[in-house]
Amino acid sequence: MNASADRPGRRRRRTHPVVTLTVLGAAVLVLTAALAGCGGSSASSTGVVNLDDAPKAAGLRGPELATPLPMPDIRLTDTAGRPYDVKAATGGKLTFVYFGYTHCPDVCPTTMADIARALDLVPAADRGRVAVVFITTDPDRDTGPVIRSWLDQFNPSFVGLRGPLAQVADYAGQLGVPLAAPQRQADGTVTVDHGAQVTAFSPDGTARTVYLANTQVEDYAHDIPLLLKETQ
Repeated sequence: MNASADRPGRRRRRTHPVVTLTVLGAAVLVLTAALAGCGGSSASSTGVVNLDDAPKAAGLRGPELATPLPMPDIRLTDTAGRPYDVKAATGGKLTFVYFGYTHCPDVCPTTMADIARALDLVPAADRGRVAVVFITTDPDRDTGPVIRSWLDQFNPSFVGLRGPLAQVADYAGQLGVPLAAPQRQADGTVTVDHGAQVTAFSPDGTARTVYLANTQVEDYAHDIPLLLKETQ
């Protein structure tokens, strides 16, 4: 699908997101964006580091995970109402996993649009070996048809998944992605605070790199061919 200026989320946020160091399981350190309600404020935290100081993987532009992260056993429901096993369905592909929600006014659509545009810039052979998995953090409002319609604005190949919030939060936690329950604001709107990073699983099912909210299209496009070559 060709990118165009009228794609949702093309507005670029220039400020660096806050980045924290989070412990996963047995003292596994990963870079993770602080809770940031789309269009809302960021939660304060300790151990904050500047994005510019985050280490980069060799040759890549995305921040490097201190310890490689294997893909967890994520089993949810796709937009057609069918069971979807992420590990089985994306085996052998470079897989970008992102947690967000369709009513998000800025970072979620921007991220999806940027990845879609980056895929337009890489060779078709590489494009066919990339899976993009969007997992909703607002399952009450994000029904299958709602997610499918929203993702189709960016790229019809993008996979949309949903499930009980507690299950989604567990999966997010395994990837070091902070997630809070939806909150209704005084004006009646509902916001969902969530980490804004994209976790990149190489074809061998291991993540060594994440991409934060202000990652440029060119950075994704630069890294995709390199990530496709990564193996353990």
